[in-house]
Amino acid sequence: MAAYWSNLAMVTSVVVYLLALSAFAAEWAAARWLEPERALPAGVLVGSDGAVMGVEGPEGDVPSGAADDVTGPERGASERVASGGGSSGGGSAEAGSSDARDLKARLQVDLFGRMGLALIIIAWALHLTGVVCRGIAAQRFPWGNMYEFVTAALLFVVTIYLVLACRGMRWLGLPVSLLVVIGQGLAVTVLYVAVAPLVPALHSVWFVIHIVAAAVAGAAFNVGGLLSILYLMKIRAVRREKVRGYLAKLPSPQRLDELAYKFHAFAFPLWTFAIAAGSVWAEYAWGRFWGWDPKETWSLVTWVVYAGYLHARATAGWRGKRAAIVAIVGLVCFWFNFVGINLLVSGLHSYAGI
Repeated sequence: MAAYWSNLAMVTSVVVYLLALSAFAAEWAAARWLEPERALPAGVLVGSDGAVMGVEGPEGDVPSGAADDVTGPERGASERVASGGGSSGGGSAEAGSSDARDLKARLQVDLFGRMGLALIIIAWALHLTGVVCRGIAAQRFPWGNMYEFVTAALLFVVTIYLVLACRGMRWLGLPVSLLVVIGQGLAVTVLYVAVAPLVPALHSVWFVIHIVAAAVAGAAFNVGGLLSILYLMKIRAVRREKVRGYLAKLPSPQRLDELAYKFHAFAFPLWTFAIAAGSVWAEYAWGRFWGWDPKETWSLVTWVVYAGYLHARATAGWRGKRAAIVAIVGLVCFWFNFVGINLLVSGLHSYAGI
């Protein structure tokens, strides 16, 4: 019964994640009509992330619930955007019409963003239920095959995003939901295997230690990689002087680059520990610490790429585009090691169930 509820929750989570992706896509599409350089009508309050906070009443008060969308360090960071047009003459009607269109676009962006965040919270709850029920059905930690690895790692990704959204980074919703829809969709259609006991090689305390470290590191690598992609999109728009729509709502390229670096710097020690723990586990299971198994080899390749990324930033002063490209290469290596190796190559890690 637990396996049935796990499967149902997982499939339903994919559907809800897809709805969240649609809402975030609508948010980005609606942002095309924003005019970030224009001022809003007098009395309109917007948050520091560009979300409409409300309209100031006649006594100077903000309607209740106006600050619901800004949390963490950005709470209370709203600012009044004063009207830049005159109040009479032929130009005032045109300016007022443009202001109204811009306000409508901002309200739509905020509405779709809130919908996307609400849907992704529901999907996360279903996702968590699916993982927990899978563990109950298997009577073990649910990380014994590729299906379970992918669903657990993506759960960590969404958890990180929800924490960031509470700190004013809702704008990551579209790339995160796209990643999760692809990953979860692949998991429930291609990677799915029925609940089964662990193979003997996985009966070790290192099973939990190694997998948890790898999953958390992988989640951080994925968020860092998405930030690097957004950096490249933002810097390209800045150089072409076409920073419009949702790109205008993103932080500066420098801030995106800094955030990407922080996530990679957090993930790299965990990935190093995961490889070391895996080596100890390999000695316990197969009688040797390292055997150049395809999974071991690509774990090392991924480690080398990210080590090069951090080393280049620390010593050669690599910033911006070059660092972002290396980070994206590292993310490709990570996913090839995480999924591709099990689909394309056979080795000692073929116990992953594919």
